[in-house]
Amino acid sequence: MRFNRILLSSALVVVALVVQVSVLARLQLPGAVPDLVLLTVLGLALVYGHVGGALIGFGAGLLTDLAPPADHAAGRYALVLCVIGYLAGLAKPETGRLRSASGPLVVVVGAAIGSTLLYAGVGALVGDGAARHVGLGGLLFTAALYDLLLAPFTIPLIITIARRAENDPLGESPANTKAADVSNGFLASGTGLRIGGQRGSGLRMKAVKARAARAGRIKGVKRL
Repeated sequence: MRFNRILLSSALVVVALVVQVSVLARLQLPGAVPDLVLLTVLGLALVYGHVGGALIGFGAGLLTDLAPPADHAAGRYALVLCVIGYLAGLAKPETGRLRSASGPLVVVVGAAIGSTLLYAGVGALVGDGAARHVGLGGLLFTAALYDLLLAPFTIPLIITIARRAENDPLGESPANTKAADVSNGFLASGTGLRIGGQRGSGLRMKAVKARAARAGRIKGVKRL
């Protein structure tokens, strides 16, 4: 991975981990804890691909294993996020542009359920049966629900930041330009303001009218 990707990914993962440990883990929600680190890995994997997703997932998981109040063996969550990051990176669109929001949401649900199952499976191999006592079904449902509710506020932001750091030309694509025109039209219809292309078309109409009036005056002078 390039240095700017490593630097950006590290910063985003650290911020996500701090928010998760200091805020989300203290909400005392029933079942699982909203996994902001997982969502960060998913967002970066959808931009960087399966190799970048695996590397970022391993680093983010290892950092989570070492961060207090971790009560499990180091490397357990690193393995989980490494696999999840790799699989999520395989869902990266070939053109780099996400056609709809349904794809990332399916990835989020699959990653939430898959990471919980994989974490419980690795725990069973090392003799940690805490998931069975808590209730695996409840953990799967709440993990998918919390991550799905949090995803619309995190994954688009992470994808946007990663693409801007990469100087991705998708921000200048015709589809985005068309979407901007639609939003400008919506704002104009609601406020009466002329925005963007509407302002330009208004100026062009004024210029045409001015030229027509000038031509009329010139013709009038010639007739005299």
